[in-house]
Amino acid sequence: MTYYIEDLKPGMSESFTKTVTARDVELFGEVSGDVNPVHFDEAFAALSADAFVDDVLLNGLGARHVVCGYDFTFGARRGGNVEKLRKMGEKRGFGVTILDPVMREGEIYSSTRIREALRAGMVREAAELLGHRWEIEGVVEQGDQRGRTIGFPTANVALGEHLRPRFGVYAVRALVDGQESKGWRDAVANLGKRPTVGKLQENFEVHLFDFAGDLYGRVLRVELVDFIRPEMKFAGLDQLKAQIAADGQSARQILEAQ
Repeated sequence: MTYYIEDLKPGMSESFTKTVTARDVELFGEVSGDVNPVHFDEAFAALSADAFVDDVLLNGLGARHVVCGYDFTFGARRGGNVEKLRKMGEKRGFGVTILDPVMREGEIYSSTRIREALRAGMVREAAELLGHRWEIEGVVEQGDQRGRTIGFPTANVALGEHLRPRFGVYAVRALVDGQESKGWRDAVANLGKRPTVGKLQENFEVHLFDFAGDLYGRVLRVELVDFIRPEMKFAGLDQLKAQIAADGQSARQILEAQ
């Protein structure tokens, strides 16, 4: 069984937030077969190290053997570490396996390094570290439909608690409602606040190439393939339209080369 801590307490830095998606369950299922998300809230954060082991691992999950990373900590104020977990396993009768760090060119693979790569727009490096492309999954919401007025309709995907990569334009591939049989669609996406049109709210807008249909309310799973350019403010809509067309062409070329 794999347990996965879902959501973080209010006020905690978004750099550490992670919402469980269908893709997460799929990936964990490939190695575990049984995935059990655990909701992380104020009460969970207050658990002592002993209570975490007794209430969550043993009584909650029925764990008989626990596998964790070399730097795993648990309990309020990180009251427990791998050595404490090993000793508690000996006393309470469950096995413990501690995994050594995985290295890449002398550097430890870590979630911190992956977050840094994503915030820098280095999605290819992040994919290499992860073993798969970073994805954003969300429901398509009603937007202001401005894209339609300039001949470039987009799906406005709810960001939720996803970590925010670097603002800008990306070559992406998208899957609608998890319909693998219909395949991934080439697309271009913009993540940012659209400074040219005076909108300061974060938006993740995806334009699917050669697609006609209504996407409102449907789930869009989007993998970031490559970073094209950072977010920019343009002098007017004509300049914006010209750049959008150029971005679309760049995305097509990138995706065709994959």
